[in-house]
Amino acid sequence: MALLAAAAARRLPRHLRLLHPRLLTSTSPSPSPPPPDPDPPTPERYPVRSPPDEQFAAWVTRLRPGFTASDLAAAVSAEPDPDLALALFRWAALRPGFRHAPESYLAALRAASSGRRPAAAEALVHDVFAGACAPDLRLFNACLRFCCDRRSLFPLAFDMFNKMRAMPAAAGCRPDVETYTLLLSAVVRRVRRPPASMVYLHAVRSLSRQMKASGIVPDTFLLNLIIKAYARCVEVDEALKVFREMPLYGCEPNEFTYGYIVKAMFQKGWTDKGMVYFAEMREKGFVPSGGVYMIAVSALALEWRFEESKRVLLDMLDCKRKPDMITYRTLLEEMCRAGQTEQAFEALEELKGRKRGPLDQRMYSELLDGLHWISQPHKDNRTVHDRGSDD
Repeated sequence: MALLAAAAARRLPRHLRLLHPRLLTSTSPSPSPPPPDPDPPTPERYPVRSPPDEQFAAWVTRLRPGFTASDLAAAVSAEPDPDLALALFRWAALRPGFRHAPESYLAALRAASSGRRPAAAEALVHDVFAGACAPDLRLFNACLRFCCDRRSLFPLAFDMFNKMRAMPAAAGCRPDVETYTLLLSAVVRRVRRPPASMVYLHAVRSLSRQMKASGIVPDTFLLNLIIKAYARCVEVDEALKVFREMPLYGCEPNEFTYGYIVKAMFQKGWTDKGMVYFAEMREKGFVPSGGVYMIAVSALALEWRFEESKRVLLDMLDCKRKPDMITYRTLLEEMCRAGQTEQAFEALEELKGRKRGPLDQRMYSELLDGLHWISQPHKDNRTVHDRGSDD
């Protein structure tokens, strides 16, 4: 059986030979092994190994003569060993009259992806892109998911997306909500801060326009991705436009929606508008993340709106969100700079004595030392003036 499998392996077509490891089957041992390679190639992190002949033969006998692609997909999905599952997939391609269907490719791709066989999975994706089987929406989305998780295959994901858009509507392979969610998730992960992120923001705008033109009805998660991209680039007007369009699609904003918008408003300097959306968020019962809380406390403190800043800070502690040292120092030290030194010390003692979210001893000591230092007169201290005065 091993000799037959080896002879059949030599008849593999080129696109299947990419999936065929060098040691797919065991051959008869030669009396004199070849000399070792002086410069052996670097082994793969997760190499594809050859399953034992007995185990492979046991699985082959389970497949009845005349098995279909659905039977093969069930067998590949039921096998926990990814190498044996891929060997079954390759063996089936050599059977006379058998042709792989989308479900068998989907099962093999899932086995290669979950079994950490990236080289085999990438070869499968290239086969699907080349048209090795009939087009299928679930299979295309699975290929997109694999490509979006790897930086080197990111251009291939958009090539497959363009291929899906070019297909006729009768094929049933046009991009759907899952397709746009996968692509937008991959793009938004690369959006950090302007101006470098403006290139990816252009891709977000383009995908949004194509989604609307195709008549795709997005869900809340997909719209949050678009809002997140605009918020990271501090494009608050664009983010608010998408926010106001959410009821048109039957979507309701959640804590992530408000969090992205509130954070972007504080970053842009729109403190009043940010507090309006922050209050609306709290009225609906949504709990902001720690980052949203901290940027709100700091923004209010820098504008010397200490009562509001303290109120937000206490609400943060009540919601079991832990501020960092910078947030505490911004509030307390700005109070000292505004001439409210005694109130700053009282606020520090109040924070330490709270029953919920009290300061630990280390942070309390560092903040106390900082307040003592900043409250002492220094030579370079200037007279305290109003925040808006330049004289």
